[in-house]
Amino acid sequence: MNAWRSGELLEVPMGEALSEMLRSYVASGACPASSRLAATVMLVRGPREVFMLRRAKTMAFVPDAVVFPGGGVDPRDADERLPWTGPSPAVWSRRMGVDEETARRVVTAAAREVFEECGVLLAGRDHGAVVEHVGTSEWAEERQRLAEHESSFAEVLLRHGLVLRADLLGLRSHWLTPEFEPRRYDTYFFAALAPQGQVPDDRTSEANGAGWIDPVDALEKGARGEMRLVPPTVYNLSHLAYAESLESFAAGVDGARRIMLEPCKREHEGTVLRCVLP
Repeated sequence: MNAWRSGELLEVPMGEALSEMLRSYVASGACPASSRLAATVMLVRGPREVFMLRRAKTMAFVPDAVVFPGGGVDPRDADERLPWTGPSPAVWSRRMGVDEETARRVVTAAAREVFEECGVLLAGRDHGAVVEHVGTSEWAEERQRLAEHESSFAEVLLRHGLVLRADLLGLRSHWLTPEFEPRRYDTYFFAALAPQGQVPDDRTSEANGAGWIDPVDALEKGARGEMRLVPPTVYNLSHLAYAESLESFAAGVDGARRIMLEPCKREHEGTVLRCVLP
């Protein structure tokens, strides 16, 4: 299997759970649920590994799936006091195809979520520097404040004299949950090289395990049914598996058009999810 390319047909079996969601949605005649902006980060390290979390079985959205750290954009991500270095919101706006304020909030959410969920902080004293050793009790308290919505990411960085290193993030793809699902996310996927001196962990209530894995191993386990991988995760893992280098992968792409799978009934074979990749 190679990485999926623009113009190719992506087709995914639905499975019974998604098929039942589709039947209920069609029967109800309801309008699609509104989607929530979200961001997720593929932390990568040599020789070619990515950090992933197994979502707790109690989670309402894709329980027990193995995913990258991430989550929804929070209103506090709009805090204008956020110290920032790297590509400007205007640059991210062009890459992401959204207005500058939305781009700024999503990039902030990406950095906040990867710190909140696994303790990796993409920040430094200035451009070119990255903070080390954020595994102390003081930083654990900061993560807790973020998780409990007591602090904004801007306030955390300001307390420690740090700036968000937006240049450490690379845009990878943009996915929207299918219209028939009751919980929908408009998610931007980013990549980042794991900062030296920082050790990601699984100290989040949303996961019941975490660790580094080779993307090819993850894809093979997913294909065998040993690991639950949702389509956006498979797509991004395949691009990592066949990337020219970790550095080029983490640098990201210059633009990412939105991908959304749609149900399609196949004669004698039931319904599948499919789309032509942009």
